[in-house]
Amino acid sequence: MNRSLAALAALSLAAPAAAQIAVPAFNLPMSNQLSPEALKVLERMKAATAPPEIEGDVAKQRAFYQKYNDDRLAEMRRHFATRETHTTMGGVTVDVVEPKDGIAPGNAQRVLINVHGGGFLWGAGSGALVEAIPIAATMRVKVVTVDYRLAPEHRYPAASEDVTAVYRELLKSYRAENIGIYGCSAGGVITAQATAWIASKGLPRPGAIGTFCGTGAPFSGDSPYLAGPITGGAPLPAPVLPPVLPVSYMAGVPASDPLAYPLTSPNEIKAMPPTLLLAGGRDFAVSALTLAHRRLAAAGVESELQVFDGLPHAFFVWPDMPESTEAFATIARFFDRHLGRRSR
Repeated sequence: MNRSLAALAALSLAAPAAAQIAVPAFNLPMSNQLSPEALKVLERMKAATAPPEIEGDVAKQRAFYQKYNDDRLAEMRRHFATRETHTTMGGVTVDVVEPKDGIAPGNAQRVLINVHGGGFLWGAGSGALVEAIPIAATMRVKVVTVDYRLAPEHRYPAASEDVTAVYRELLKSYRAENIGIYGCSAGGVITAQATAWIASKGLPRPGAIGTFCGTGAPFSGDSPYLAGPITGGAPLPAPVLPPVLPVSYMAGVPASDPLAYPLTSPNEIKAMPPTLLLAGGRDFAVSALTLAHRRLAAAGVESELQVFDGLPHAFFVWPDMPESTEAFATIARFFDRHLGRRSR
């Protein structure tokens, strides 16, 4: 579980005793839905967990996750063949990823924007390529992954501005309904935020989006409490979840801001393009995703929810299991179905 969730404790309020349930300790087996390969990968994930002594030290965290993402990138390259170009679009640094066997003819007029994860603090470079490469190769489409400005040096709406700048540049070559945006974890949050930000600047919304392991709403529900213990981590100490995301990037932004938390705003919800929400069943963000899916569906938005039982946060950055391959194919099919259809 992402250790930044511990910050929730400082933001929480005391919950009434009657609102709490004492859960007895018990041994939770691995999900019997998991493949043998996934069971092996979960052991590797456990060994790769960030050490507690780097908590709160951004420099050490960035160094740790740089190595972590470098390792995942090496794994991705064993599975997928792509070529990358490091450049700028709209004044923002990007990596353009294309499959080595060429873009599929049906995707020549389509493009995806990836918004990488990393707790709003890291993830550029190898972390971004880890998210872009499998989708570019699986769908045979161009993916532009955005090196957006990071916290703590920058705060909201810096990432939304950067994604919008890249999107605005791509609109010179692609129709809006042929552009998709997706991201994982912090990137999933920013994807929803940027979609609302794009519309606020008078630009047409993209044809479809994917918010994975994070969405445009605060953490909510049971999963923030359950995810730590059921993935081998510590319980969340906060008795009540705050109405905002407990990260420095969002500091000072009120929960009522519809562009910052678009999937809590009725007007922003009903204006969203077709949306794919995807996570592991033991992800701390999965409850927020299920609620977002219900809200989108109730508003008449084409929304698809995919939950992979027994798997943790951002599981698909580990490609050595069929569940990750299935996730990549699910993402590719979703965008293939929806890109090119006229936005509402």
